[in-house]
Amino acid sequence: MNFTRALTLLCTLVAAPFVLAASNSAVDNSAQLKQKLSETLSVEVQSLTPSPVPGLYEAITDRGVLYISQDGSKLFHGNLYDLDKGMKNLTEAALAGPRIEMIKPFEKNMLVYKAKDEKHVVTVFTDITCGYCRKLHNEMAEYNDLGITVRYLAFPRQGVPSKNANEMEAVWCAADPLQAMDDAKGGKSVPLAKCDAKIAQQYSLGQTLGVNGTPAIILEDGTMIPGYQPPAQLLQVLERN
Repeated sequence: MNFTRALTLLCTLVAAPFVLAASNSAVDNSAQLKQKLSETLSVEVQSLTPSPVPGLYEAITDRGVLYISQDGSKLFHGNLYDLDKGMKNLTEAALAGPRIEMIKPFEKNMLVYKAKDEKHVVTVFTDITCGYCRKLHNEMAEYNDLGITVRYLAFPRQGVPSKNANEMEAVWCAADPLQAMDDAKGGKSVPLAKCDAKIAQQYSLGQTLGVNGTPAIILEDGTMIPGYQPPAQLLQVLERN
């Protein structure tokens, strides 16, 4: 059963308040809950911890965050917000720390446009055919001039395998990947090439981190901003964090 169909069948929003005896303590049956999620939804559960809602547990998986009741009978897939803290997105906050750690092993696979006077570093999941990705790339000099280093990871929107993924692999495998990226973002074709670029793994990482469109900008604290941000506006966001 695929992930989307499984969620459609299993996700349940309970209109009445939760009536659960369990407190928001350690998960005693974590192994069983992880196994149930894995077997039912075909996801890889990376961590399972108490959520901010008593009796509901937070699972960070390779398809994002899921919430499951302690008895394993109810599943919720969506964002959890704190009404008392200005509608803070608790689901997004839960992923911020893990994002930083999960990105680190891919640093050697990044295409890096380094600022000469570096003040901030952002990681951008990009696609060479995405209009706003191209807009961001066309303004790279401006980001760099503001002290923002941009590190690219691949997120082919057509998925993997696909023609799109092959074209992105060609960029990563080119003799001069930065020039190849400039060419691809400028609408030029890049000769196909093969190497251990780990495009599929980069794409899978993006899915795990909650990326569902490009560009997706990961800030230094792990917060993700979906969509294009003009250079000056991005700098303001970075300096507020």
